[in-house]
Amino acid sequence: MKTLIGRTDIVDFPKLELSGIDIKVDSGAYTSSFHCHHIEVENEVLKCQFLDPKHNRYHEKYFYFKEFIQKNVKSSNGSIENRFIIETEILIFNENHTIELSLTERGSMMYPVLLGRKFLSKKFIIDTAKKNLSFKRINSKNQ
Repeated sequence: MKTLIGRTDIVDFPKLELSGIDIKVDSGAYTSSFHCHHIEVENEVLKCQFLDPKHNRYHEKYFYFKEFIQKNVKSSNGSIENRFIIETEILIFNENHTIELSLTERGSMMYPVLLGRKFLSKKFIIDTAKKNLSFKRINSKNQ
């Protein structure tokens, strides 16, 4: 059974030590993406920082990924970018899911994370009139 998700939500990325991250559901995007900076490869290891100093959840930690791929991704403005893709976990609706994320500079965007069709299909049905359904459900259980 698929879970109803709204156009935005607030989720956690446990392996990245990030919680309360605003996401935007983007059924037009195939891959999901996460705002990063200082993205570089050293000795075949991908190194990056998630978010940036302007974001209230930024924690200055570098993360290292031995397993990653590079792929050309068409961005929302239509340009092709060569991006690094990593696999991690997302906690949404109180369930951990594996997710592939393309790492990109999204500092000028309102939402640091976009969830694309590859992650959403087979798991969720989108209702664009709703917002923060996972966040609301978890908070109502905690009260």
